Amino acid sequence: MRPSGYYESDTTLAQYCEFHFGEQWHGESNFPKELALACIDAMNDRVMGRALDIGCACGRSTFELARQFEHVDGVDFSASFIHKCVEMAEQKFVRYARPEEGELVSYHERTLVDLGLDHTVEKVAFHQGDACDLKPQFNGYDLVLAANLIDRLYKPSTFLTTIHERINDGGLLVIASPYTWLEEYTPKGEWIGGFQKNGEDYSTLDGLREMLAPHFHILGEPRRLPFVIRETRNKFQHSFSELTVWQKV
Repeated sequence: MRPSGYYESDTTLAQYCEFHFGEQWHGESNFPKELALACIDAMNDRVMGRALDIGCACGRSTFELARQFEHVDGVDFSASFIHKCVEMAEQKFVRYARPEEGELVSYHERTLVDLGLDHTVEKVAFHQGDACDLKPQFNGYDLVLAANLIDRLYKPSTFLTTIHERINDGGLLVIASPYTWLEEYTPKGEWIGGFQKNGEDYSTLDGLREMLAPHFHILGEPRRLPFVIRETRNKFQHSFSELTVWQKV
C-alpha cells in the first residue's frame, strides 16, 4: 500500500504553502518553525553539521534548520511539494491561490527575505523520496526530523527500525506526530500504537519506545506542539503533535 494522492492536489498544496509560509492563525505559532527551534534547542552543544528533514512538505523546517546546520536535506514523497520547495529555494518566493470559499481563492506571494531565510538557500537541498525506502545517499546526519510523518507511512516500522543507520553516533532523531492513524494511509496491522495489546491500551509512544529501544534512548519528556492548517476562510484543522527527542546510542 502506497500513500494516497491526497498531497498532490493543488488545493492541498496551497493549504500547505499557507501552513508553512503564510499567516499565523488562532494565536498559534508557525508549526514548522517551532519544530526547527525545538530541534536546534535539543542539539544543545552537539555538532550541527548535517540534518535531514524527512517528510518536509513545503520545506519551511528545512530552511529554518539551515539557520544553524551546515547542510539540510529536505525529503518528501510528494513531487508537487518538492517542486514547491525547489521553487522557493531557487526563486526565493512562492505564489499560490489560497482557498477561501467554494471556487473563490485569494492570491498570495511569500518570500524568504520576508521570513529572514534568504541566506539559507545555499545550505539546503530538496529531494523526492520514500521514508520507508530511502536512498543510500541519505546518511551521516547529526539530526533527523520526522514531523507529522509516521502516521502517514505505509510501513512505519521499516522507517523506525532502520533510521539509526542514517544518524551519527550521539545524533538525534526528533519525531512529532498527532498519531492520527488511518487505514487510508497505513494498514491497521502496521500501526505503531493506538490499539489494545494483551488486553491493555498500547499507545504510539509505547510503540515508539519499544521499536526504537535497540538504538535510541529518549531525552526528556514528550511535549505537545499545536498546529493549525487553514482549509478555507471558515474551516481550520486545529491539532496537537506530540514531540519526542531520541538520542542514538
